[in-house]
Order: sequence, then structure tokens, then C-alpha cells
Amino acid sequence: MKRSGRLSVALHLLLHMAERPDDPIVSERLAEWADTNPVVIRRTFAGLREAGIVASTKGHGGGWRLARAPADISLGDIQAALNERLLTHALIEDTPGCLVERAVNAALDEAMREAERLLHERLSRLSLADLAKDVAVLWAADPRAKGEHPHEP
Repeated sequence: MKRSGRLSVALHLLLHMAERPDDPIVSERLAEWADTNPVVIRRTFAGLREAGIVASTKGHGGGWRLARAPADISLGDIQAALNERLLTHALIEDTPGCLVERAVNAALDEAMREAERLLHERLSRLSLADLAKDVAVLWAADPRAKGEHPHEP
């Protein structure tokens, strides 16, 4: 299964924002961390802002910050705000005259809808705070970390 690039990038950046709840972070800085363009960050975060996950302020001292506590933001909220499908399968055009193909496609479509529902339910039970705890455990166990964060100035 291919991972969603937008969801992975958003989660990465939101976790860094959770580490700095009082510091707005500009799109350019977030883009550096994600190795992308600031325009991509602004487009991606627009949906997160509309969903009340992040907020932004313009001007000197402005930037992006979390709009809610990490414990109040589920991974399902983030996925939904990005309108991101995590599971995909190749859609084959129905052949109107082939009943076998129609039956196969209907069965696969139903299985895919059920898998997406289960995945969204699971993501909705995980919060950004839960993910931050997992990061802290990994950070503490990594002998290469030596207390330095790769995205620190």
C-alpha cells in the first residue's frame, strides 16, 4: 500500500508544531522541514485551517500554529481535512455487456468502502498527542539522537 504523501507530510509538520505550541512557524520554515515548496504547505494547510486544526496569522511574527490541543486532533480529522484517500485500487471501466465484470467490480468496490471505513475509524481513535508520545519513545531510544533535533535552528 502506498502511503499518502500529503498526510505523511502534514502529520510530520503538525508534530513539529505541537513541540512549539506558542511559536508560529512560517510556511518557508515548514517547507524546509518537509523538503517542499512553501506554496505546497499553504495549499495543504488551507484544508487544515478550514477544519479548525491549524490557524494562521499574517505579518511580522505570524505563521502557522495548532488551533487545538494535540489530544483534541485525531488523525482521522487530519485525513478528512485533507480529503485524502489512503486506499486506492485500479478502477477498470465497466464493460456494459459483461455481467461477470460488473459483479467483480461491485464486490471489490464494497470491500474497498469497508476497508476505508475501518481505516478511518482507527485513525479517528489516534490523536496527534498519541503520535507525539510514539515519537518521544523513538527519540529516547535512538542512540544517534544525542538530544539534538534534526529540525532545530
